Amino acid sequence: MTAILSNMQAVRRAVTAAATAAGRPLDAVHLLAVSKTFPAASVREAYQAGQTAFGENYLQEALDKIDALRELPLEWHFIGPIQSNKTRAIAEHFDWVHGVDRLKIAERLSAQRPESLPPLNICLQVNVSGEASKSGVAPQEVAQLASEVARLPRLQLRGLMAIPAPTNDPARQRAPFVQMRELMETMNAQGMRLDTLSMGMSHDFAVAIQEGATIVRVGTAIFGARNYGGEQ
Repeated sequence: MTAILSNMQAVRRAVTAAATAAGRPLDAVHLLAVSKTFPAASVREAYQAGQTAFGENYLQEALDKIDALRELPLEWHFIGPIQSNKTRAIAEHFDWVHGVDRLKIAERLSAQRPESLPPLNICLQVNVSGEASKSGVAPQEVAQLASEVARLPRLQLRGLMAIPAPTNDPARQRAPFVQMRELMETMNAQGMRLDTLSMGMSHDFAVAIQEGATIVRVGTAIFGARNYGGEQ
């Protein structure tokens, strides 16, 4: 058994256990394998272990992998901040975008999404921990952005995404996830139709699932430690 296959099985067991403990259906939580910095061969190995959804942060690296693996029925998610000059390639090659925090970027993605493709699924990134170094819209401003993005053609606003400040304290891990769930509940009560909470990574996805995550973004626990040398 390869390391990736073994890791995939362990992560799936942990996701199942967290969902069961929270009293949630097993199909309510989707695993997104974050394959940034890992080669196409690693993605193929994860696919052979049953994984079809993959997350990427670095556009050119992602496009190379998408091309190399184009014969596989994979679902590609772009994660993180987006520069204006990269929107066309993202609109043309990805199925989901986690990280929209400006109307300008959403408008460009909308205008550049090919008519031949289904609407691009969008999650708005919320800077739930208020970190100056993090992208994302402030929690109190996300409802306004959501109402504007929801009106754009060729996009499907699905929900919210967050990358809380890392901590090993379970109580401090839980608080931002609770805030995200309550934020989406409030927005839906006001007429939005959001169904996605993209939150939780390798170190905290169990807590995120307990608080309502529908997509957990797991990289290191599947592929191993990353080497960022020369990445950008």
